[in-house]
Amino acid sequence: MNIPPKLRKEKEVQNYHGYNLEDEYSWVHQKNILEVLKDSSKLNPEVRKYLEENNKYTEYHLKDTKELQKKLFDEIKGRIKLDDESLSFTDKKYIYWTKTTKETNYSIKLRKKIGTSKIEEYWNGETERKKLNVDYFGVGDLEVSNNDEMLAYSLDLKGSEYFTIYIRRILDNKIVSEEIKETSGSITWSMDDKFIFYSKLDKFHRPRQIYRHKIGTPIKNDQLIYDEKDKGFTCGIGVSSDEKYYFISTSDHTTSEIYFFTISEESPKPKLFKKRQKEIIYSLDSWKENFYIHTNQDAEDFKICKCKHENINEWKEYIPATNGVLIGGFTLLNDWMVRSEVRDALSKLYVRNLSTNKEEELIITDEKVITPGASLMQKNRNTNKLYVAYHSPKTPGKSYIYDIVTKEKKLVKEEEVPSGHNPNDYLVERLSCDSHDGKKIPLTITRHKKTKLDGSANLLLYAYGSYGASMGPGFSSSRLSLINRNIIWVTAHIRGGMERGMNWWKGGKMLNKKNTFKDYVATAKFLIEKKYTDKGKIIGMGGSAGGLLMGVVANEAPELFLGMIMAVPFVDTLTTNLDHSLPLTVAEFNEFGNAKENKEHFDYIRSYSPYENIKKIDYPHLFITTSLSDNRVFYDEPTKLTAKLRDYKMDNNLLLLKTEMNAGHGGKTGRDSAIEEIALDYAFALKISNKLNT
Repeated sequence: MNIPPKLRKEKEVQNYHGYNLEDEYSWVHQKNILEVLKDSSKLNPEVRKYLEENNKYTEYHLKDTKELQKKLFDEIKGRIKLDDESLSFTDKKYIYWTKTTKETNYSIKLRKKIGTSKIEEYWNGETERKKLNVDYFGVGDLEVSNNDEMLAYSLDLKGSEYFTIYIRRILDNKIVSEEIKETSGSITWSMDDKFIFYSKLDKFHRPRQIYRHKIGTPIKNDQLIYDEKDKGFTCGIGVSSDEKYYFISTSDHTTSEIYFFTISEESPKPKLFKKRQKEIIYSLDSWKENFYIHTNQDAEDFKICKCKHENINEWKEYIPATNGVLIGGFTLLNDWMVRSEVRDALSKLYVRNLSTNKEEELIITDEKVITPGASLMQKNRNTNKLYVAYHSPKTPGKSYIYDIVTKEKKLVKEEEVPSGHNPNDYLVERLSCDSHDGKKIPLTITRHKKTKLDGSANLLLYAYGSYGASMGPGFSSSRLSLINRNIIWVTAHIRGGMERGMNWWKGGKMLNKKNTFKDYVATAKFLIEKKYTDKGKIIGMGGSAGGLLMGVVANEAPELFLGMIMAVPFVDTLTTNLDHSLPLTVAEFNEFGNAKENKEHFDYIRSYSPYENIKKIDYPHLFITTSLSDNRVFYDEPTKLTAKLRDYKMDNNLLLLKTEMNAGHGGKTGRDSAIEEIALDYAFALKISNKLNT
């Protein structure tokens, strides 16, 4: 199939703010699109045919990569220890851990009673999937009751993120309550195990209500605990570290609010902790007699405060704000607080004595460009020990038991690479380059030591740049398949993330959004200038909002790039922003603006929206992927983009659209399926780099 599929045109004109917005492919978007996510048989047959034809067209043009895909699959899988077990967690009566095997694609949950050797299997993902006879098997939450007798779990069998909750007895696997449908998937047990709390999705697929369900009773009797009135806010519920309180957190991307009630309340009446204020974010925990508050109130890059339980209005500063330092989250032990900070896209851990307030950095390794972490070993927090871990772009994960008092650390788990891996074969650099306005963009560069810096190498430039999400410098065994083939991997920590604090995010959103795209282009030009690669040898890669980035840059600076991999890309940005019935639109007004009600926002988004700015130019090779059940970026966005690009582009480069017909935003489920998707992306990158036979 060598002829690209054609999509019917039907011009629609809508007027916004005096501007006629024309679209020849608007009909692709169905008014009942949320119903399509639940039941794909409701998809317009004409659109289905187009998607299926594109899948055949893509397969035809990538048929010469079949052997390479198989080779890449075997390589990537060969770097994973398939028979593996996680670190254990000691609960009150049981020790819990997770296991994977060579034979299965889904994890197994195990436990054993403290003081015994008998191992119990209380969850087997592969068995559960086969029992249901489904291709897509998305697991949301797996929560064991506090008495260790029941398992509550949530499943999404389409990819549309409509989760159904099930509750069963572990002893005999007997279901003990009705199915609870159309939830967000999160589950919180009451401390007495009589109830679960869950968040219900509204008709727009937004979790805006918290319910309490009594085990064994009809769901029609479930009690509404909290009802969020603001359509842009979504809510969830959790338990404090000291297990004294339930916290209901409600927020959009930039503003939050918390309600709380004690675990002993028979008829919960959530109390407001602090009223929401625009662009003030706070989170809450409780330990001993204090609430601990992580907030950006009067502290752009956050601080930690505390107050007595009985006086929630008298906050005392505990960890002050520091210029240029993002104060991260924290974990509480009986005598200690372990917390994180981020400086210039690099994380550090600190340990504070809760009695003396003396604090020092927790140093795990001499490596500088790392992603560190800390987690609990046990339910009982009266301990000086916890797990600490790190990984880097060249070093697989290493986990230790760390004694805070003695500062001794014992290696208890090391990520194995069965096919072999020598970290000394790779070089990791942290550089920065100037953007268009002089801002310094941090770059994490990983390459094989044999790769020459003379401009001859291809380079994959990865970035995201939205929602304040930071891209940490971590290990990925799959990336080695490109790096070992003389392709340099660069992660650009561009504005829109929070790698350099809240201002870094603000500098890449709303009416500053174009800085995200300009940062990325500046990064590409810098890498060319410094001979890491050359013009026309860069492969751009980004997914979701990172796909928006790819779409904009493909329109604005195509000459710099050999190709682009655009995963579930948010590319019909203006049209989606104008539709307030879609799940994410209203909640994202503070990220992108409100084009429907604000002309300035409309004009600004229209000026960069990938779909609106397609031109009669030469484009790089493009590989676009989407999923039919994706409720975050609907399939119609990349579908329309592909059709319009084919109308306009002047080159003979590849333009391929691949649609997973039974998957969601994160692609297919299962270990092997995930590896197949990576292998396909990498095969495309290697094909256009003339490395088909490597």
